[in-house]
Amino acid sequence: MIKVFNVVGARPQIIKASALSRAIKNSFKAQIKEIIVHTGQHYDRELSSVFFQELNIPEPDYNLGIGSGSHSRQTGRIMMGFEELLEKEKPDWVVVYGDTNSTLAAALAASKSQFPVVHIEAGLRSFDRSMPEEINRIVTDHLSTLLFSPTNAGFKNLMQEGFKPEQSPPYSPDHPKIYHSGDIMYDNALYFGSLSEQKKDFLSRHHIDTGKYLLVTIHRENNTNNVKRLESIMKALLRLSEEYKKQVVLPLHPRTSKVIDKGISPTLRKEIRASKNLLIMPPVSFLEVMLLERNAQMILTDSGGVQKESHFFKKPCIIFRKETEWVELVANGTCYLADADKRKIMSGYKLYASGKERIYPEYYGDGKTAEFICQEMIDI
Repeated sequence: MIKVFNVVGARPQIIKASALSRAIKNSFKAQIKEIIVHTGQHYDRELSSVFFQELNIPEPDYNLGIGSGSHSRQTGRIMMGFEELLEKEKPDWVVVYGDTNSTLAAALAASKSQFPVVHIEAGLRSFDRSMPEEINRIVTDHLSTLLFSPTNAGFKNLMQEGFKPEQSPPYSPDHPKIYHSGDIMYDNALYFGSLSEQKKDFLSRHHIDTGKYLLVTIHRENNTNNVKRLESIMKALLRLSEEYKKQVVLPLHPRTSKVIDKGISPTLRKEIRASKNLLIMPPVSFLEVMLLERNAQMILTDSGGVQKESHFFKKPCIIFRKETEWVELVANGTCYLADADKRKIMSGYKLYASGKERIYPEYYGDGKTAEFICQEMIDI
């Protein structure tokens, strides 16, 4: 039996980890001992422990309780706590996800202590190194032994950076194995999508009109820490809600809520609060997010995960970023890069409100990516 550290720290990773946990429980419990390590990067209950309960993931075996802080301090504290766990448990594999500080810190600590790293969502690139997430992705890839890319574009990015697809075992950070594996979040979309309909009363309870509303999420630092960018996005949402009479549903990230309450201009804040069509609510659960995505007319977001989910559920998506790691969605014409530009946001809305039928190719595998990853860790 192999021992696998399943490392999470932020809400998206908890969700991604549920696919691996489910695969281990259903198909590999005699071959894999899973140890869930929660760094505590997200410590608010609404963004962390509630997801373990809702997604039926076992409670973490360890929680480092790191909490918030600057990028460097947060990364350093995670590395110190994680190093102690590595020496205590001596896992065969350290599995990390995506591009958070938890991902980078765990990969650095594992690499320095000679424990092999598995990077799920490898090869994704926005080609903007001003984004902390881009640095985390690149460094983690180059520390990893097994790299599972969800897309063909990501796989090609790895090859362009010198990774070789024809490698033979034994594998190591100097001799890594790369895969075009499919996406574990597609596994989750298939599994949890139908379950979300059990929460259908959530829509009626909040007077949300099925199929007619715009779902909006805003959480990235470059949008929440830059008041001008956030104000531009909020002005566009107000115009959509007032001039176009669209119901705009906005589950608000705590960081975004804080800036709206204290950072933006009083005039704009007053307009937001007075809007009857702008429905602002606290963070919602994962199944409620899925329900909102499945039943929206259109999605507007700065989240990489929500961009993909818009594709899974065949909804056009406007992106509040100037670039995306999911380049195939923009090339396909079902995602539109608007940045925080009010004019571009409106142009994206008009483009997708035209009613033109759009095609959503199956970019992200067959829904069995987690099982594939587990089998590879066992076989190697």
